[in-house]
Amino acid sequence: MQTGHVTTPFGRRPATLALVKGQLAITAPSPGARVEKWKVFRDVCEARERFGLQDRALAVLDALLTFYPEPQLDQDHGLVVFPSNAQLSVRAHGITESTLRRQLGALVDAGLIQRRDSPNGKRYAHRSRDGVIEQAYGFDLSPLLTRAAELALLAQEVAAERVRFRRAKEALTICRRDVRKLITAAIEEGASGNWLDVEMMYVGILGRLPRYPDRTQVEATLDEMELLRNDVINLLEMQLNTDYMHGNAIQNERHIQNSNTESIYELEPSSGKEQGESLPEEPPAKRIGVEQKRANAEQIKSFPLGMVLRACPQIVDYGPGGGISNWRELMTAAVVVRSMLGVSPSAYEEACNAMGPENAAAAMACILERSNYINSAGGYLRDLTKRSERGEFSIGPMLMSLLKANGDGNRLAG
Repeated sequence: MQTGHVTTPFGRRPATLALVKGQLAITAPSPGARVEKWKVFRDVCEARERFGLQDRALAVLDALLTFYPEPQLDQDHGLVVFPSNAQLSVRAHGITESTLRRQLGALVDAGLIQRRDSPNGKRYAHRSRDGVIEQAYGFDLSPLLTRAAELALLAQEVAAERVRFRRAKEALTICRRDVRKLITAAIEEGASGNWLDVEMMYVGILGRLPRYPDRTQVEATLDEMELLRNDVINLLEMQLNTDYMHGNAIQNERHIQNSNTESIYELEPSSGKEQGESLPEEPPAKRIGVEQKRANAEQIKSFPLGMVLRACPQIVDYGPGGGISNWRELMTAAVVVRSMLGVSPSAYEEACNAMGPENAAAAMACILERSNYINSAGGYLRDLTKRSERGEFSIGPMLMSLLKANGDGNRLAG
């Protein structure tokens, strides 16, 4: 059964089956039906992506609605407007005629307006003696009235989709932040675990996310990131539980340490031979390697902590509570300085492995003192790390140089 009004276009524009199908799909408005025209326009703007419309098409539709004199679309007042291209261009913010024709075609293809072409292709109206429009040729706005309820539902769906998309992106941003900072904290504070592999998983998840993702892709990435966050939290929870189990032993160990921060018992760990212990025989190559690493790690510890702090007084401000009283607090301050100077966690971790944590902390203190003369703190630390691995690095000259610069060189010599 025929439901819509079928008409063919004027001139060279061909009549297609798709055009006929679209016209038949538009049923005649029911008698007495009316809708506020700007409400329908807002719904179309909200759902424009569903129709594949550009901003220019919306500007043209806005211009067409300004030529309809009534505030509501009403079948009784007629729904055909017949402005010229010049008038439409002015009200559509001066777009060119070629763009105007293209966007009018897009509105027709979207089923939002229909053409009512005259025999000669002009747009005009026949009026009665009383001035009432009896027949008009131009653009029929009846699809907007007929599809008003459908357009309202589409607008609500698009708005809900946009809210869901925005919330998914917000959740992903928070989850990314959590994972990134937890991994950084674990690396900086030396938590046990293969955190480099975890970081590679983090980078891999983000690498699969397109530059301009849709909601489905964002939600899929969020699911992966939440699983990774749970794994990271579980690893850290096990680490904290382990630390808690050994807390009493650590506290007992602290009780027997000398409270003097420059005590040789705290700064210079004695070897087994010095304690009178017999050591098992080791292969020569392994023994040489162990002794070399031990020598490298003990270079800082041969200097009292007080001397390091006199040579590098700036790092004291970054200690817990604004002061440093032992090596652990110096290492804590060094982590803060590392982040401030832009040294990567991996560079500092390599320095700790090569020099020992105390050595690396003292090196960061020296770098802080000379930060005005060092272009890249990270590159400088990596160079010290490589030299330390070769057994070519000694903190002594650095400390002596800084002591002299601070005016403590003569006092130290005396």
